[in-house]
Amino acid sequence: MTSDRRFVIVGGGLAAAKLAEALRDNDFDGAVTVIAAEEHLPYERPPLSKEHLAGKKALADFTVDPAQWYRDHHIDLRLGTTVTAIDPVAKTVTLPDDSTLPYTKLALATGSTPRRVAIPGAEAPNVHTLRTIADSDTLIDLFGKARRIVIIGAGWIGLEVAAAARAAQVEVTIVETAELPLLGALGPEMGAAFADLHRAHGVDFRFDTQVTEIVTHDETATGVRLGDGSVVDADAVLVAVGARPNIELAADAGLAVDGGVLVDASLATSDPDIVAVGDIAEQQHPVLGRRIRVEHWATALNQPAVAAATMLGKSASYDRMPYFFTDQYDLGMEYTGYAAPGDYVRVVVRGDLAKREFVAFWLDADNRVLAGMNVNVWDVTERIKDLIGEQVDPKRLADTSTPL
Repeated sequence: MTSDRRFVIVGGGLAAAKLAEALRDNDFDGAVTVIAAEEHLPYERPPLSKEHLAGKKALADFTVDPAQWYRDHHIDLRLGTTVTAIDPVAKTVTLPDDSTLPYTKLALATGSTPRRVAIPGAEAPNVHTLRTIADSDTLIDLFGKARRIVIIGAGWIGLEVAAAARAAQVEVTIVETAELPLLGALGPEMGAAFADLHRAHGVDFRFDTQVTEIVTHDETATGVRLGDGSVVDADAVLVAVGARPNIELAADAGLAVDGGVLVDASLATSDPDIVAVGDIAEQQHPVLGRRIRVEHWATALNQPAVAAATMLGKSASYDRMPYFFTDQYDLGMEYTGYAAPGDYVRVVVRGDLAKREFVAFWLDADNRVLAGMNVNVWDVTERIKDLIGEQVDPKRLADTSTPL
């Protein structure tokens, strides 16, 4: 190392690894330290509820970089280590042994933690969440033993785990407080499509329903009690009610936070020497003209290049549209754009909804495209990106005889 600058990255997931890569790709020759809470090398998380859970990928297949890469690029990777405090004035981070590590620039990539449910029985040992490779491995083992599970929550994680469980011949009941799955992400039109998909594969939905208790026997969960007093029996319970961003370090350090760590278009926080990326970054998006926080793989993959440039004093702006994907049963989907509840007035479907081969578009009151989702239709993502923000003719958009 020829520079006396030290950049510290707090986090051990995809965003942290990609940020370390981006710094070296930009010829940064100072010290780089990555502080990761897990004992594993940084890895991608989507396979935990997809290919790994289905037995199609091992951890090595979605580990971002091998150990040798960190050695070859002189990255000080500290696994199984947490940061307990940040001192922005002294420009240090505190480690569990109360030692401190100085930084010139700091990046926060601390990710999220699954939300729990504050009801009796929630701490039983066979009540699970999914966030880490250990969690995923536990569910794989469970699928080999359990006959029936209850999933609390019908979001992406809940539905993807349900699909894997059904493939393993496990009976699945999903309990959801809303009237359909994925309402916040997709709205009722496409939420209904995913409900139909899972019903076709034998999933029992209980919508508009609260879980008031996880029933236990000998401190082991045996089912869930619903708001009407009825009980759904289960060999295990998965809680999949979303995640909360890990912003405590930032908040305690005096950085501006709200639902996440507030960052500008360059991903800089309220402290110009600290950036934030991934799940925790609540960004002022330069194209959408609003603050958004996106808990998806593409954000963790792509934001680090901009954050690295910002740390290096270069002008940079993260202007990519949100993107996410899912694989459930024989359905593959990609979503591009941003259509929050209340933003759109109609959904236009191009293709065959019943066969689950279509592209859906969310339009505002002026018929401008806010987002698009392709389901079992491929090689159209770039075209969807091009259409976002454009004013369209809804009838022509839905007409498969005309070019997209």
